[in-house]
Amino acid sequence: MSHFYSKIQGNRGEATRCGTKGSGIVATAASWTGAIRTELWYDTEEDANKYSVIMIPWRGIGCTRIMATGTVGEFKWMETGNGL
Repeated sequence: MSHFYSKIQGNRGEATRCGTKGSGIVATAASWTGAIRTELWYDTEEDANKYSVIMIPWRGIGCTRIMATGTVGEFKWMETGNGL
């Protein structure tokens, strides 16, 4: 049974994918200058759904930076270290 759900829209229409507590789900959206990867997973110790949003290189271009992490449904500002 699905625990996570992903939807993407592009020039060929919409596509969806499902993930379980065991598999989690990962979605990547890319451009010519890098990509953003979003990961969702179930943390059994905390009994909570967790997430991370990471900027990653695409086709060798771009950098890796963790942009956000946390618990789905809860919000917190992330320290960026550069005054933003």
